[in-house]
Amino acid sequence: MMNASLLASFRQRQILPGFFLTAGITLFWLGLIVLLPLTALLFRPWQDGAAAMIHALHDRRMYAALRVSFGYAFLAVLMDLLLGLLLAWTLVRLKPPGTRLINALIDLPFAMPTAVTGITLATLYGPNGWLGKPLLHLGFPVAFTPAGIVVALMFVGLPFIVRTVEPVLRATPHDVEEAAFLLGATPWQRFFRVVLPSLLPALISGFGLAFSRCVGEYGSVIFIAGNQPFHSEVASLLIVMRLQEFNYAGATSIAAILLILSLLCLALVGQVRRIASRGLVREDGR
Repeated sequence: MMNASLLASFRQRQILPGFFLTAGITLFWLGLIVLLPLTALLFRPWQDGAAAMIHALHDRRMYAALRVSFGYAFLAVLMDLLLGLLLAWTLVRLKPPGTRLINALIDLPFAMPTAVTGITLATLYGPNGWLGKPLLHLGFPVAFTPAGIVVALMFVGLPFIVRTVEPVLRATPHDVEEAAFLLGATPWQRFFRVVLPSLLPALISGFGLAFSRCVGEYGSVIFIAGNQPFHSEVASLLIVMRLQEFNYAGATSIAAILLILSLLCLALVGQVRRIASRGLVREDGR
């Protein structure tokens, strides 16, 4: 009798019917689609022996490509933070005419194929392009230079910042800003001391999403970067080149290092976001 009552109580506490079945199916597909390929990627470089892996790890060109990928991705996302925050603020607070068109343009990188993006940007910022030609006359070439990498990565990373910050900004109450205004705070003081702290966790999350997308970007970069080794060659392109050379140990080594560094960067971003969230909770508690 007691076991039956305990079983009935357990069933009442279940949030979803069939929880264990759905959780098992979800974990199975997660392991099959995500964990299994990642495990294979980490073990594949060692199948050709330790000597091949050590030789791949001494490739100076690989480290240069990793520096290009991570360095310019970081720079592009930093610039996207400012631009994305301005766009989100404009859409939420100012509500300009043509908001639907602006939203469609912001989401365009999600729908446009990356190769189309790269060809379009290379044409636009090329030596004879609408924007590239006047910039070249001013002494600022964009296409086929590292600046082209930054432009391409800013294009693909911007929607992540805007779509992460916009709902938080929309849900932020105006009461605190009005109180700061009544207490004599300047617009800059209201922004940096009232609005920005509440948006900081969302900005960090958007930074992590955009950065993870930009580090592994391929199609939109190769057409505008110039792809010069040790100068403007990204890691994803070098992986493809190693595969074309049938150098599977080198390709998987670069991919494994790129994966590990990306996971470490995401873990760091997540830790910073949790610290910012705890600080925001303490501020609200006071």
